[in-house]
Amino acid sequence: MRDALGPLFDDEVFRSAFGVRGRPGVAPGQLALVSVLQFAETLTDRQAAHAVRARIDWKYLLGLDLTDPGFDFTVLTGFRDRLLAHSLEEEILDLLLERLTELGLVAGRGRQRTDSTHVLAAVRDLNRLEFVGETLRAALEAVAVTAPQWLGSWMPPAWQKQYGARMDSYRPPSDENERTQLTWRIAADGYLFLEAAFASAAPDWLREVPAIGILRTVWLQQFQRTVMGGVQEVAWCDHRR
Repeated sequence: MRDALGPLFDDEVFRSAFGVRGRPGVAPGQLALVSVLQFAETLTDRQAAHAVRARIDWKYLLGLDLTDPGFDFTVLTGFRDRLLAHSLEEEILDLLLERLTELGLVAGRGRQRTDSTHVLAAVRDLNRLEFVGETLRAALEAVAVTAPQWLGSWMPPAWQKQYGARMDSYRPPSDENERTQLTWRIAADGYLFLEAAFASAAPDWLREVPAIGILRTVWLQQFQRTVMGGVQEVAWCDHRR
C-alpha cells in the first residue's frame, strides 16, 4: 500500500477535530490508516496498538522507526470519538477509495460495499465484544478464587476453555455471523452466571464480590434482554461506545 499508493491520509483533513495546544499527539493520518488495517485484519484496539509496536510491516506502512514505541490503545477510541463528534467519519475510507479509483484499481461508479461508517462500526463492535468477554472472564476468575466449590458445582465444563484465556490473546472470528454468535453466547453465559450468583442457594457474601458487581453493571449497560415463552433474546443496547 505504501509503495503503490503513497501517502493516503493528510493530517490536514482532520485538523478541525484536533486542538493545537498541549502535547503533540499521534498523527491523525496514521490513526486513520491504523483503523483501516485493524478492520481488514479483524483486530481490537488493544491488538492494533500491539501491532503498531511489534510488527515491521505495520511500521513500514505507517512510516515509523523500528524503535518507535507506538501508542496506548485508548488513543484509537478517542480518535473515533473525535471523528464522530466532528462528522468526519466518512473521510477515512472515502479518501482511500478515491485514490484507488484514480489508479483504476476499483470501479469509479456506484457506492462501495465497505464504507467508512461500516469500518468504524465494525471496529467499535470488536472492542465491545472484547470488553464484555474480559468482564465475564474477570468475574469467573475472581469467584474461582473466592468460591471454587460453589462455582464448580454448576459451571458448564466448556467454560474453562472458553474463558480461560484473555480475549486479546486470540483474534475474534473474521466472519460477521460468527462474531455475532460469539457475542450472544457471552451475553447468555453472563446472564446465567448472574442468575446463579443472585439465587437464594448462593452464599449471600458472593454478591459483594466486586467483580460480580462490575459484571452486573456492564451487562445492564451493554445488553438488553427479552424472555418470551422460555426463549431468551439478547441484543446490544443502542448507544455508541
